[in-house]
Amino acid sequence: MLASLIGGIFGTKNERELKRMRKIVEQINALEPTISALSDADLSAKTPEFKQRYNNGESLDKLLPEAFAVCREAAKRVMGMRHYDVQLIGGITLHEGKIAEMRTGEGKTLMGTLACYLNALSGEGVHVITVNDYLAQRDAELNRPLFEFLGLSIGTIYSMQGPSEKAEAYLSDITYGTNNEFGFDYLRDNMVFSLAEKKQRGLHYAIIDEVDSILIDEARTPLIISGQSEDSSHLYAAINTIPPRLRPQKEEKVADGGHFWIDEKQRSVEMTEIGYETVEQELIQMGLLAEGESLYSATNLSLVHHVSAAIRAHFLFQRDVHYIIHDGEVVIVDEHTGRTMPGRRWSEGLHQAVEAKEGLEIQPENQTLATTTFQNYFRLYKKLSGMTGTADTEAAEMKEIYGLDVVIIPTHRPMVRNDQNDLIYLNRNGKYEAIIQEIMNIRQQGVAPILIGTATIEASEILSSKLMQAGIHHEVLNAKQHEREADIIAQAGSPNAVTIATNMAGRGTDIILGGNWKAKLAKLENPTAEDEAHLKAQWEQDHEDVLQSGGLHIIGSERHESRRIDNQLRGRAGRQGDPGVSRFYLSLEDDLMRIFAGDRVVGMMRAMGLKEDEAIEHKMVSRSIENAQRKVEARNFDIRKNLLKYDDVNNEQRKIIYSQRDEVLAENTLKEYVEEMHHEVMKGVIANFIPPESIHDQWDVEGLENALHIDLGIELPI
Repeated sequence: MLASLIGGIFGTKNERELKRMRKIVEQINALEPTISALSDADLSAKTPEFKQRYNNGESLDKLLPEAFAVCREAAKRVMGMRHYDVQLIGGITLHEGKIAEMRTGEGKTLMGTLACYLNALSGEGVHVITVNDYLAQRDAELNRPLFEFLGLSIGTIYSMQGPSEKAEAYLSDITYGTNNEFGFDYLRDNMVFSLAEKKQRGLHYAIIDEVDSILIDEARTPLIISGQSEDSSHLYAAINTIPPRLRPQKEEKVADGGHFWIDEKQRSVEMTEIGYETVEQELIQMGLLAEGESLYSATNLSLVHHVSAAIRAHFLFQRDVHYIIHDGEVVIVDEHTGRTMPGRRWSEGLHQAVEAKEGLEIQPENQTLATTTFQNYFRLYKKLSGMTGTADTEAAEMKEIYGLDVVIIPTHRPMVRNDQNDLIYLNRNGKYEAIIQEIMNIRQQGVAPILIGTATIEASEILSSKLMQAGIHHEVLNAKQHEREADIIAQAGSPNAVTIATNMAGRGTDIILGGNWKAKLAKLENPTAEDEAHLKAQWEQDHEDVLQSGGLHIIGSERHESRRIDNQLRGRAGRQGDPGVSRFYLSLEDDLMRIFAGDRVVGMMRAMGLKEDEAIEHKMVSRSIENAQRKVEARNFDIRKNLLKYDDVNNEQRKIIYSQRDEVLAENTLKEYVEEMHHEVMKGVIANFIPPESIHDQWDVEGLENALHIDLGIELPI
């Protein structure tokens, strides 16, 4: 109440921030006539001038208006694009170490060039972090002409890159790469045997693109460098025969003869008493457990670990939902993006258990050589910033964990997308049939392109099959078709296009209404000016036809656990003032409804006696779904917070060890270093048995002699 009253009088915090930044934008705009009058040579010469002024003590904040004006003018000349005022506000936000929330299609990539240019003037390096190699490469090449015109070097890091090439990329003024690659390079740098082998030159300033995906969705993902441990594949194969003979308990704490209870919210399993006894008998028959021995004795903990992994593999992890089989290997599917993650493996024996379930070759378990989390890696940067289309729902977490404020950047043109109420059906089949009918209705009314968002590969394939039966041509974009991702997304805005995409596949690529004529031109061999003119004219006609049909239609086939990911799907439509429509189709069988929505809603809908093809559209149900999503978001936040709390202890130890390691590597000779350590250890041992300022009667001379002999191998009569 008080907060809304203060907001009404003084404006919200976001409004006050925007008001302050608009004054800086006015300063930048006032410089435009002067900067525009400079020749190309004089404009390029501004960079060394700014560097000199910075070295002479002028702050980056003081240089900002001039530097932004220079960057904008250079972009106008080199790229044919001029930064809007809202992009200048976004650039200021990034420079100040905050998160800029900017709607899809408003030009985040161009906005990022401003903060990159200004912060590169310090000479300490800027890291631009993206979610995949394709976007890192694309953005680096897109911005290369601009930065090179301004006299700055630009590099890209990627996996399997040669050491000298990677070192050179890190020495560039601006370095592009993925979160994984930056994180793994940090770990690898702390495993080298000489300082000269290190690649990173300090963590000064980072701009994270799709910051919500990396700092929230990926926060729990540990970065692990591992080596092989002993092979126990025979054990996984043997224990894999047990889960098919077990059955889950229907309700928690209600004994019904079930062997284990599945907690879908926590993605864990817990065995019942009957389950323990059954598994013990199975293991005894296999000769893996001695008669009369308990499964839970200390010597059998590895068996418990194997059994738990096997049950989870069989009952919690589904093929084409959580993983796919590719070239005889289990490849994880990222639940947030729908992308495959080749090379990544689940830990704690889960990956081996899934391999055993699928009858594949079981790879040896790995032992961890170095590890950190994204949460701790990114907090090592002196200054951190990010940009995304959706971060406001997680603003509290961004502030609490990373100390990052979220600033919502206004759109360049008003947003006119029509977000319609959810439709809820009794079961999945009714929902899928309604989606097909809606696509046919849209087709009859015009040429509007349609994007269908699904939560799993399985759902995308069911819808694809139904569209084929209805004779509707369409494209499918899921983890199995990721190689064609850019092509499919480029043309997803074409007239009559129907595209099915899992979650946020294609993030970072705008869907242009009418299709992408430049992508078509790039595919032609030796295109002529006539080809270009023809494709452009065709696109203009298609663009107009799509606008007249209401723009891109978004159909969500399921609500995600996070409202933010639903908003990202909606955000594909309505870019830069374009029209668009979005609606979610749900069913009582959807995971979110089944696990989290509450019995009252489900009971109410069943009591209404709805038929399969009938839907309910009610604010109470929509509110219940949003409340369910809030519950899940709060639970996931607590998990991430607790993970960080425990990892903070490891992180402090990691920082101390890495710091001491660097000291050792920096020494020419270790003689003094070892002598000092020896002196400190001896002091500590002596103090334990002969405390400082103690009297002779308190001395434990015999204990000291024993300690020196046992711990240090020194025979010394005292």
